[in-house]
Amino acid sequence: MLQVLYIFIPMLAAIFVPFLYKSIKNIHTGWFVLAVPATLAIIYASYIPKVADGEVFLEELPWIPSLDISVVSYIDGLSLLFSLLITGIGSLVVLYSIFYLDKHKEKLHNFYVYLLLFMTAMLGVVQSDHLITLYFFWELTSISSFLLIGYWYNRDASRLGALKSMMITVGGGLMMLGGFILLYLMGGTYSIRELIVMAPNLVQDPLFTWSLVLILLGAFTKSAQFPFYIWLPDAMEAPTPVSAYLHSATMVKAGIYLVARFTPIFAVSELWIWLVTGVGILTLFWGSFFAVKQTDLKGILAFSTVSQLGLIMSLLGASAVAFHGNGATDSIKFAAFAAIFHLINHATFKGSLFMIAGIVDHETGTRDIRKLGGLMSIMPLSFTVAAIGSLSMAGLPPFNGFLSKEMFLTAMLALQNFEFFGFDTWGALFPIIAWVASIFTFIYSFYFVFRTFTGKYTPEKLPHKPHEAPIGMLISPMILAALVVTIFFIPNFVGDTFVKPAVQAIQPFLYDSPKDIDIHVSAWHGEITPELLMTIGIVIIGFLLFVALPKWQSIYEKFPRALTLNNAYDKIMLGLDVGLNRVSRLYMTGSMRHYLLYMFSSIAAIVIGSLFVKDAFTVSFQDTAPIRPYEIILVVVLVIGTSITILAKSRLTAIIGLGAVGYTVALFFVIFNAPDLALTQLVIETISVALFLLAFYHLPKLGKREERMRFQLNRAIVSIAVGVMVTLVALSAQSQKLIPTISKYYEETVYSKAGGGNIVNVILVDYRGFDTLFEITVLAIAGMAILAMIKLRMNRKEKSHENK
Repeated sequence: MLQVLYIFIPMLAAIFVPFLYKSIKNIHTGWFVLAVPATLAIIYASYIPKVADGEVFLEELPWIPSLDISVVSYIDGLSLLFSLLITGIGSLVVLYSIFYLDKHKEKLHNFYVYLLLFMTAMLGVVQSDHLITLYFFWELTSISSFLLIGYWYNRDASRLGALKSMMITVGGGLMMLGGFILLYLMGGTYSIRELIVMAPNLVQDPLFTWSLVLILLGAFTKSAQFPFYIWLPDAMEAPTPVSAYLHSATMVKAGIYLVARFTPIFAVSELWIWLVTGVGILTLFWGSFFAVKQTDLKGILAFSTVSQLGLIMSLLGASAVAFHGNGATDSIKFAAFAAIFHLINHATFKGSLFMIAGIVDHETGTRDIRKLGGLMSIMPLSFTVAAIGSLSMAGLPPFNGFLSKEMFLTAMLALQNFEFFGFDTWGALFPIIAWVASIFTFIYSFYFVFRTFTGKYTPEKLPHKPHEAPIGMLISPMILAALVVTIFFIPNFVGDTFVKPAVQAIQPFLYDSPKDIDIHVSAWHGEITPELLMTIGIVIIGFLLFVALPKWQSIYEKFPRALTLNNAYDKIMLGLDVGLNRVSRLYMTGSMRHYLLYMFSSIAAIVIGSLFVKDAFTVSFQDTAPIRPYEIILVVVLVIGTSITILAKSRLTAIIGLGAVGYTVALFFVIFNAPDLALTQLVIETISVALFLLAFYHLPKLGKREERMRFQLNRAIVSIAVGVMVTLVALSAQSQKLIPTISKYYEETVYSKAGGGNIVNVILVDYRGFDTLFEITVLAIAGMAILAMIKLRMNRKEKSHENK
């Protein structure tokens, strides 16, 4: 139970954040929140020794047993690594936010509630072994990230960025859900572990390819792969702590996690290998190329994140080749290791760089790189951290990014050696694209750090006089920068402890235990390798292009905005907005009669059509009770009372007619031996009539002016159709019993399961309890909305009095 509970601890803690924020004003709320991810990081760290030995931990909490839905926490090498990133980086982000967000100016209770909600969602994603609960947490990440990105909701850019991210990621999530459902139909289970065991048999199913494509759409949209990356740069409008957390270590890595987790199922498919590797390498090039165009520090980091995510994705695609044998296992088996190793490295150097971008913005008042420069002597600590992170991102020693980048180049070179799936021909493009993209990676890394901290200092362009950030704000990026350097010198400790258990989870058919993975990381292999020569070329050409950047950077202005993906997205959204508005105006006329016409005609057409198309209409008068004379009299009274209610010119007469209808129905209940229903009907009818009289007493009398309504054929047809529909359904339902009636179930279980003797009361209170709950909920929401509107009106009145 505790293992599942760990997932929900941040969400439970979020309940208390608003109370802490309002009651303890002198202490920054972040100090209380910091204890949550820090404690969880320590708890998950306790799993490291056993998971490194190959153990897994499984715990299940039933959620909706009738639908076979449970919250299943599964901790293996892959989920533990992500859990440590979520809580570890989360702790540093919360610490950073304490000094970044002013407790007097910011609505910290909102910020930390959203952040903790997101933390629970991410933990749920990476630990879920159940497809449906994984999807639930997946969409919860989209909702909570929408709230975080739009935290400064008074800014148009923040709202639009949040909306774009949610539209794209939620849309991809819906596609992914379709893939999950197809997997369930193929395997008959929601368990990912069980589906992995069935993988060799699933590939023969015709639904396999559809499931593969739909799940990849979910992964690609969440991890900002081409062409879905457009939401990530716009999401930079979020506060920097959000960017450092969501867009370097967690949310964008959810798509990476999904591909890694499902690789054992889909790696047997040629389509999976080509899509994952191809989209990844294209995203790597696209992101690195356009990162050099950006002038906003966070914009540069956004496109660099797109680029690095593409690198990791391409490595995961390459790792799937190892499932096919034919000599591929030994040649490409390190690709999964390189993907996970770079994932860790990226979280360290990119997290520190996002925080430095926030520091520069915080201390100078701008992120525009055209206004910055010469800050190295003013902000030496920030420069040092930025240099370490940028050089690691560029793939230079002695930083951890160099090691994983070399393994990446090796994997791309190895792809062209395989004769199956066409890699011996088209595979030659992968190392070329990887090399060119790495050159641009080198350029934007140098562009970020040296254009910001070196060059000419122009204080007149800066909104604030710059100075070094307070030490509290520097602690988190300095810790991450220290990890960047440390990992370079102890890569095999990191590999044995964190990477190999994750690799074993990705490639369970190749390794029985993490100890079976015989991969050794080294900065120098004792010989000149092709990847080392590629790195030398990257450094030389990248440096020359960086120096000459002012001469060729203008080529980006040649790209017409009309052909960009962002413009395409804007056009689609605008077209949908305009088009759907036009469609809405065709039927949203404001007339209740029109709306009733649409609804009744649709219902009648569907029901009557279904009855005849399915041959479901039958009329039989067998076993029916005879109609007695007094029943005919009661029906006549019903018709007369209904007619009086409609045609009466006096409200009092209409109420009397309506009451007659209600009391007549109560008499029918008495005749049919339903005294409880009769009593209920009599009570309700009496109260209703009394309330109507009380309400109508205060209304003006009905006008004497008569309005003659002309006959309309369409309304007559719809009215007749609805009457025919109800009659046909009633006759058909009475004439055939395809399945036992629900009343039989109530009769059999009202006492044994519900513990009541009055069947009507039990149905209303127990069997229909959710109906009552939802009705109360609707009333409560309406009441809160009315209260909020009243308060807003009162506040406006108070402000207007103050202005006067």
